Amino acid sequence: MAIFYNTDTLPAFKDAVITIGTFDGVHMGHKVILQQIVKHAKEAGGESILITFEPHPRKLIAPDQPLKILTPLEQKLQLVLNEGVDHVVVAPFTQAFADLSAEAYIKDFLVAKFKPQAIVIGYDHRFGHDRAGDISLLKKHAATHGYTVYEIPAQLIEEAAVSSTKIRNAIQAGHVSEATQMLGRHYSITGTVIPGARLGRTIGFPTANVQPLDADQLIPEKGVYAIQLQWKDQGYNGMLNIGNRPTVSNELTLHIEAHLFDFSEDIYDETVEIIFVQRLRDEVKFPSLDALKDQLQKDKAAAMHALL
Repeated sequence: MAIFYNTDTLPAFKDAVITIGTFDGVHMGHKVILQQIVKHAKEAGGESILITFEPHPRKLIAPDQPLKILTPLEQKLQLVLNEGVDHVVVAPFTQAFADLSAEAYIKDFLVAKFKPQAIVIGYDHRFGHDRAGDISLLKKHAATHGYTVYEIPAQLIEEAAVSSTKIRNAIQAGHVSEATQMLGRHYSITGTVIPGARLGRTIGFPTANVQPLDADQLIPEKGVYAIQLQWKDQGYNGMLNIGNRPTVSNELTLHIEAHLFDFSEDIYDETVEIIFVQRLRDEVKFPSLDALKDQLQKDKAAAMHALL
């Protein structure tokens, strides 16, 4: 099991069974494809390989249409390897790479660098300059280059009823429970605990302010959530507010503040993972700190119930 970042120094893979894609989110639909390459590689006695890209191709191809990602690279790689894939190759997505014709993409990239025994691909996969290549073109060149194309049928992917776009829309709307069903796991954000205004402790709800490690990762809709926080391989239940703190300051800056139940450790500067379990309510401006405190007590009860 290995991860490769330089496509010019790849080893000679044994009977490589490959698939290609951004795989942002590594959702249930992606897992169907990963399971297929693992299956075909085992049958062939070869190695299963995912080829993915960094940065996300949209950043280069459509820079005027910013894309918030679901899984930063490190998380994506771990999720892929968890599915039993032997290797992941992270291909740098440059302008020169984007300009490759579909034929050159097959000959000079896929065949020259991987010598695939098989290519497993979704029915709607496109590649090469202007997305001119498709599964028909891969099949057309299969005999010449000695690989087999295995198509993931539409119904297998559509049965999962998921896509990265649908998941992004759900998270942007705060529907993290819906996103959980499509991802096959809870959505999460990894970040660093940074100093805050420390107002929460004055009303009995001290918070850990979290700054995401990846500025491009999608943040759920403002509001209060039931969460679990992972720190040093331990999980802690809590609740979290995403918003502008309208009751105390109404800042323009978006804050991510987690209150953990029965927790008193100093975790400043520590790296933590926030796991979103359920959205509890919208962010609200309260008339006083006492009113806010009363609501936080209700939020805590609701979060504890959601986390049972």
